[in-house]
Amino acid sequence: MPLKLYELVGTDPSRPFSPFCWRTRMALAHKGLSAETIPWCFTEKSAIAPHGSEKVPVLLDGDSAVVDSWTIANYLEDKYPDRPSLFGGEGGRAMARMLNWWGDGVIGGMFPLIIADVPLNLKPEDAAYFRTSREARFGKELEDIMAGRDKAVEDFRKSLDPLRLTLRTQPFLGGTAANYADYIVFGAFQWARVVSPFKLLMEDDPVYAWRERLLDAFDGLARKSPSYHA
Repeated sequence: MPLKLYELVGTDPSRPFSPFCWRTRMALAHKGLSAETIPWCFTEKSAIAPHGSEKVPVLLDGDSAVVDSWTIANYLEDKYPDRPSLFGGEGGRAMARMLNWWGDGVIGGMFPLIIADVPLNLKPEDAAYFRTSREARFGKELEDIMAGRDKAVEDFRKSLDPLRLTLRTQPFLGGTAANYADYIVFGAFQWARVVSPFKLLMEDDPVYAWRERLLDAFDGLARKSPSYHA
């Protein structure tokens, strides 16, 4: 039975944008696994409720439903050990666990910079849900959250120094080749690229060059996905 993957989309079902779904997309490609993708929107929670989740990604493998991108990565690693490793051993898995949390912080740093761009990609009912829920979370309108981003982006770029310094000495977080540690962080940049035209990185940044390499990975899987090319 083929794998199936629920992915977050907006008005364009061919334009998945969740950073967590992109972690899973890249992990599947790394493992050489294909999955039937099922477009899912913010207001369609009833579609994945039977699988025990309110959020995507949700991976279906036969009778098994696996939720959460980190859990999915571990599931793929353990269920398909004969395929290329996502972690390169238990030490790599342990380090990726830390980067999973750090990668969430990267998403958090990006979010205020692109937050008002997100609903422009959504259906009206999903845009209303997104605006209401996020404005309640932040206590202000989306446009006010994003105000001053041209200056705020400098602080965001500075926050990437641990990533930048690493990439000055090696092409990937995984070393000479990408692994799940790379996909964790890359998912955030692909999300931003899909939902917003705002420029997060400068072309002379090692992080930009790393992102370019991952956009080209797996026959350009991420680059071929519709985006703003920011």
